[in-house]
Amino acid sequence: MSNKRTDADYATSAVDRAGRKSNLSMFMVMLGFTFFSASMWVGQQLADGLNFTDFLWALLLGGLILAAYTGSLGYIGAESGLSLDMLARRSFGEKGSWLPSAMISFTQIGWFGVGLAMFAIPVAKEFLHLEVTPETMPWQGYLLVAIAGVLMTASAYFGIKSLTIISYIAVPAVAILGTVAMIMAVRQGDAGLVEQFSKGTKGLGVIAGAGLVVGSFVSGGTATPNFTRFAKNAKVGLWTTVVAFFIGNSLMFFFGAVSSIYAGGNDIFEVMLNLNLFYLAVFVLGLNIWTTNDNALYSAGLGLSNIFGLSKKAMVLIAGVIGTVAAVWLYWNFVGWLNVLNCTLPPVGIILILSYFLNRKAYLEDKVVIRKVNWFAVAGVVLGAVVANLVHWGFASINGMVVAAICYLAGQHLCKK
Repeated sequence: MSNKRTDADYATSAVDRAGRKSNLSMFMVMLGFTFFSASMWVGQQLADGLNFTDFLWALLLGGLILAAYTGSLGYIGAESGLSLDMLARRSFGEKGSWLPSAMISFTQIGWFGVGLAMFAIPVAKEFLHLEVTPETMPWQGYLLVAIAGVLMTASAYFGIKSLTIISYIAVPAVAILGTVAMIMAVRQGDAGLVEQFSKGTKGLGVIAGAGLVVGSFVSGGTATPNFTRFAKNAKVGLWTTVVAFFIGNSLMFFFGAVSSIYAGGNDIFEVMLNLNLFYLAVFVLGLNIWTTNDNALYSAGLGLSNIFGLSKKAMVLIAGVIGTVAAVWLYWNFVGWLNVLNCTLPPVGIILILSYFLNRKAYLEDKVVIRKVNWFAVAGVVLGAVVANLVHWGFASINGMVVAAICYLAGQHLCKK
């Protein structure tokens, strides 16, 4: 089935040659995808718990693990041209794919709502001088949420072309202005970067720090095929993903770390405020959140489309309304739960990877036999999620992936017999 004439986002089919994007466009989209404000919170935790050398080692180790995971998914998405949900249909089954689709949709709608509040609340406090607490949110704050929700939903609604345009605007602006602000903060501080990092109690450790790096974006990274399927070829999908994740994540961690040690906050927004760059701070904060939020909502729309059989555009609108209405509540009540749910998505990703490389020829020839439900894949995700959340040793996401992989491979072995 080909939807290329009516569906520019190929929600239910592989992206054909005509739908592929330029290398620069793919790099911008993937880099914008990694510009995730919540990653700055992790940067703050890393700065609090590590000296500068260990901070760099944690970034490198965590980045390598994250790059291997997302790079594999990026390669698969580009070579097959299939979205996460269409890959899940082949590995989890037609109805079994509803589980990963529901999981990615639920988490991405949640982070979309949190992102809206992460923009609206600080702007309401600093620009409108409003008092915002978990119990009270003035109507002006809700208006900011609504305006941001409409704009970010619109870019996801119009699909990959709109996401690309936003990325071309936001990526250079955030990277350049954020880096300049970070350098200015260091120069105006009373101590150098290495010395400032050494202050305070440093009890985190490199391995634990790398675990935070991996956990910061491993769930969102599971949606990588949704974007790399538009790459020219598999190699482009791989390198744009790996390079973008290293650069984008590292920038976010540095922004959060510098904010923490020089401004006492967790966001480059606060650094820019301290430098009397208020309007630029609002501009950078908005663009930074926008590049991740529209990607999140886009993935949610694809996932819901797979479950309900409706168009991606309709599902994006519904998801956008839900995320916008619930944004403030999600911000104050649900971030902890979303972090728990983050551990449920890596088991999905490892099963997609194993299924693809074990049956690569069938995927490329579109001859994969799609069953109703692959119960071993479903069990792998459920058990992997449980282990990831309950076993407090090593890397939570990797623990979950190992369990999911064992379940899936055992099922493959039994089915062959």
